[in-house]
Amino acid sequence: MAKWGEGDPRWIVEERPDATNVNNWHWTEKNATPWSKDRFHQLFSKVKIDNENIECIIESLDKCSGEATANNRKGKLIFFYEWELTLCWIGFFKNNHEKRHKGKATIPNLSEENEIDDVEITITIDESNEESEVIKQFMYNDGRKKIRQLLGIYIKELKEEYSKNLILPNKNSEKMQPQSDIQHKGNSIFTYGTSSSSSKVESSLGCKLDVRTLNIEEEFQCTANDLYNALTKNDMLASFTRAPAKAEASRGGEFHLYGGNVHGVFDELIPEKKIVLRWRLKSWPSGHYSNVEIDLTEMKNCTQMKLKQTGIPASEYDAMKTNWNRYYWHSIKQTFGFGVPLADVL
Repeated sequence: MAKWGEGDPRWIVEERPDATNVNNWHWTEKNATPWSKDRFHQLFSKVKIDNENIECIIESLDKCSGEATANNRKGKLIFFYEWELTLCWIGFFKNNHEKRHKGKATIPNLSEENEIDDVEITITIDESNEESEVIKQFMYNDGRKKIRQLLGIYIKELKEEYSKNLILPNKNSEKMQPQSDIQHKGNSIFTYGTSSSSSKVESSLGCKLDVRTLNIEEEFQCTANDLYNALTKNDMLASFTRAPAKAEASRGGEFHLYGGNVHGVFDELIPEKKIVLRWRLKSWPSGHYSNVEIDLTEMKNCTQMKLKQTGIPASEYDAMKTNWNRYYWHSIKQTFGFGVPLADVL
């Protein structure tokens, strides 16, 4: 057996527990097709797109054919994906909810060869008339923009999910820089090490991030709808955070709070019931998001809120618990009076 530092590095066996894919030289591959199909169905279920006059809803994914793989060769991450998608949608004028128009959005070739803005999206409508053509034009402009945004989320998550453990640490891991030479246009992906503080992160290729889960329960003296609005409406978010806030409260919509120091994506929204977020601090390792699930239950005299946050960097856990209580729950109660019993308000 060759010793470290001698001979052709492709054949050197390092002193590591598994001795697997030494120096990341050999081709390794992960099948991302089943995960991709499930994620497409999640992303394109009940997606709302609207303006002052028109509302359209992507109801379901009618067709999803193709494949996706993630590969490592010589320490480089390479993603291959090719999909043909068909989405079913309905649209109507807000002053006439009962008259609904049905249509489809077709994506014939979503692949790594094309930038998101260049992906072809065809909008069709089942029955053509004066009203339906107006709605079709709205879907062509605003609807396609929303679809591209969701496709971008899929590609981003594909890279994040399937870059994990593809590149393994070797003897020189501590000397290596994060891998950014990924064979796909636009983005670079790397795995990261444990954060030693909230503002300074040491990246180490192939190392796992130590994470923890946080559970919080709180009661608010308001209706579930009031609390739901406080957590999703721009004006109310700006009021209790005391800073500019931007939130697109729909599936796949983004939010930016506290000057962008807190940001993420809405994964699920059930008015008065549930909010599911991909949530991160700007100071966290690049590409790392926690998952936040907020459940609301309206009781007789209050609304009970239960929060579960998974994927918190371990070094941030204590500060995260304090900050939720101080900058969210206490501030919401103080700003909107949700700490005062309902009987005293009425």
